[in-house]
Amino acid sequence: MSSKITRRDFLKLTGVTLGGVAFSPYLPPLEEFADGQLVRVGTTQVSVYNRPDDTSTITGQVFRDQVLNVYEEVNSGTPGYNPIWYRVWGGYVHRARMQKVQYIYNSVAPGIREIGQLAEVSVPYTQAMRLVGKEWQQLYRLYYTTVHWVKRVEAGPDGQPWYVVLDELLDMTYHVRANHLRLIPDEELTPISPEIPFEAKRIEVSLPTQQLTCYEYDKPIFTTLISSGRPDDTPGPNGIPTRTPAGKYNVSVKMPSKHMGGGSLAQAADIEAYQLPGVAWTTFFTPQGHAFHGTYWHDNFGVPMSSGCINMRTEEAKWLFRWTLPLAPADQIDPLKLDKKGFGTSIKITA
Repeated sequence: MSSKITRRDFLKLTGVTLGGVAFSPYLPPLEEFADGQLVRVGTTQVSVYNRPDDTSTITGQVFRDQVLNVYEEVNSGTPGYNPIWYRVWGGYVHRARMQKVQYIYNSVAPGIREIGQLAEVSVPYTQAMRLVGKEWQQLYRLYYTTVHWVKRVEAGPDGQPWYVVLDELLDMTYHVRANHLRLIPDEELTPISPEIPFEAKRIEVSLPTQQLTCYEYDKPIFTTLISSGRPDDTPGPNGIPTRTPAGKYNVSVKMPSKHMGGGSLAQAADIEAYQLPGVAWTTFFTPQGHAFHGTYWHDNFGVPMSSGCINMRTEEAKWLFRWTLPLAPADQIDPLKLDKKGFGTSIKITA
């Protein structure tokens, strides 16, 4: 059974942490030192082409969670909706289903505050483990830039420091290698332009152009491409149509970390299952659960891709989380519900 780490244990364990990095079975494979740009395959399979053009010859395939060195980023002009390609070993892969990633290893915190602390994954992916009886079992893969609630530090399956992470959807905990997570300082949740009154902030989303614009006093201050729901009225995996609903809304709930998906423990170790723990900077605006949130499984913004939510680049979803009302600084997030509720910034979505 796992146990809490004492100060003496912590000093002993952290002394061997870096020495074990290169040989740990819980790290993504890293065959050589990589100081250039890296991308992770974010879907089951991606084709490699001999030219940056999807009508050219396919030279091979790469598969989910492979990490590739990028030798060059190319704007080939095609396809028009997303003309960016990465030159990799053997040819070119299209950006749409790739995630830019890094390997960043972190110092281990000697302790975690009682209400928990937010942390983000800082490696391409890390394997979460769960202690069931006396046996360690694989759980989710947690991906780069996803955000999670850390509760404490304990010795993990390899005897080194692991963080105990709370799964708010299933109300359980599991373990994640501590140096794979970066604790997020409270200052990173500081609200943006909190002095602007409620009625002077608004969000407009155009589904035809896949564009989101934020306004202060009718002046656009932020514009970006998003990926809304696929234009289909057939219920998606969450039981509601994948089409993002048009209309007027208000922000209602903000959660810096949200487990989306089926929530089935039976599928937790299946990397192809609809399990999305740690979806970052989630800003809800409908009772059905539509939200703006960070996205790590594609880079195809400007094209409808989601099951109804509005996908954003993670750093942009974080900006929106901090800018919108209700304000949600670290000290105002409910420690029991892990959210901030309130009647917030107005949203207009046009079809």
